[in-house]
Amino acid sequence: MHGYTLALIRVAACAVAILLAGAARVDAEQCSISTTPLIFGTYNVFSSSPVDSTGTVTYRCNGGAHVILVTITKGQSVTFQPRQLSRGLEKLSYNLFRDAARTSIWGDFTGGTSAHLDIDPPKNQNVSVTVYGRIPPGQDISAGSYSDTVTVVVNF
Repeated sequence: MHGYTLALIRVAACAVAILLAGAARVDAEQCSISTTPLIFGTYNVFSSSPVDSTGTVTYRCNGGAHVILVTITKGQSVTFQPRQLSRGLEKLSYNLFRDAARTSIWGDFTGGTSAHLDIDPPKNQNVSVTVYGRIPPGQDISAGSYSDTVTVVVNF
């Protein structure tokens, strides 16, 4: 399997935005990868609802790849549950998920996480996989920008 890292996720609270942004890389043998932003918007410490958003990881293979595995690192957090955004010493918990119900944490198969696995991806067709993000309610933080960096790893 070939592998490479792809994405940077950056989050700001109060105007909360996560960007799955990275330069696409093409491996002449097999696949190209790109991402689209996951933007949360504003986090309100008084709201009883979570802040949800989505982004995508898109790959296109030329037929040489028979298995695609997409994992996402913990970022600057010690654990996947939860990932944490930082502003100095302050932390804002969040996570990235594989499903719309936000029950399956997207990681690397460790610590109870899962990953995206595509066996025999379609030849010369874009495959877009949604990344579901959530910031849980009830976190007492001060206003400002919070950030984290995670890496999307694509093995093929």
